[in-house]
Amino acid sequence: MPALPPEFAAAADRTACRTAIRRGSKSFFAAGQMLPGEVREAAYGLYAFCRYSDDLVDEATSASARHAAVARLGHRIARAYAGEPADTPADRAFSEIVAACAIPEALPQALIEGFAWDAEGRHYADLDALHAYAARVAGSVGAMMALIMGVRSPEALARACDLGAAMQLTNIARDVGEDARLGRLYLPRDWMRAAGIDPDAFLADPRPSPALAAVVAQLLAEADRLYVQAADGIALLPTRCRPAIHAAGMIYREIGRVIAASGHDSVSRRARVAGVRKLALIAQATRAPAAAPGPAAPALPQALFLIEAVARHPLPALGQRPALRPWWDVAGRVVHVLDLIERMRQREAFGRSAAS
Repeated sequence: MPALPPEFAAAADRTACRTAIRRGSKSFFAAGQMLPGEVREAAYGLYAFCRYSDDLVDEATSASARHAAVARLGHRIARAYAGEPADTPADRAFSEIVAACAIPEALPQALIEGFAWDAEGRHYADLDALHAYAARVAGSVGAMMALIMGVRSPEALARACDLGAAMQLTNIARDVGEDARLGRLYLPRDWMRAAGIDPDAFLADPRPSPALAAVVAQLLAEADRLYVQAADGIALLPTRCRPAIHAAGMIYREIGRVIAASGHDSVSRRARVAGVRKLALIAQATRAPAAAPGPAAPALPQALFLIEAVARHPLPALGQRPALRPWWDVAGRVVHVLDLIERMRQREAFGRSAAS
């Protein structure tokens, strides 16, 4: 089969990334629809690579296989930065994005380091240790998203890392039972012991309890603190990007409210935000908050290495920057056509399954 022309091949890669996000993260996909076209395509490409990487480690069936997967991911990142990405849509899109947006390699490598911590089954003695993990697996993604939007100031990056960390803490609070049944524990161990919970005994037999609910509530309170700080950074983003980021934060923060409404029981149930409620939050997000008066909050100490990596990374000269294709060009129109074809296939498949 002859190779596609470059603009069609890139369009096909972006469609594949968008489809992966639509299937794998409905909240991110919904919020991303509010981004400007060129930013949205890059965001989906970045998130597709990050999600693919996470799935690759999660699907490994042994500790040695997980370590091998992490090593392969580090190699793939190096190839992407060398302009020789692995032959997958996510890798090719990722290589294009990091070049176009001048994303330092330290950021995705930090993400892979977080995956390595997962692979070794690391536990977290206290909140500071948990923040170090969140900075890697989520703060790094928040910083990369800021760079995709063209924002590189230390303050904006600090708030982007706050939002990533807040979302990660929310994920941890939501998945306490699911993680424990997989042998994983992310709650700060000193908090658990202070509540009278033996962390190892809980891992052996995860059950809801008032003491555990108090720990989950404490974690969500920390997440709320970070959501408030992150909201102050929305005014630092390009105007057209603000509603989408505000929506993402509001939807994730709502997960915490659903957890609270269930008595902070994240063991016997998994909190979900209903689709109607997501739409209401997205509508509210069109009124993005203004920057808070007064001095900015300091960056999380555990995220400073990400901000410093951006400060050290040189921007290419204007004439040497590879541009992300805007949505109105030929490739963008091809993306739209391919996306329509993918939707038609999904509907046909659904119709066949419903008829059988």
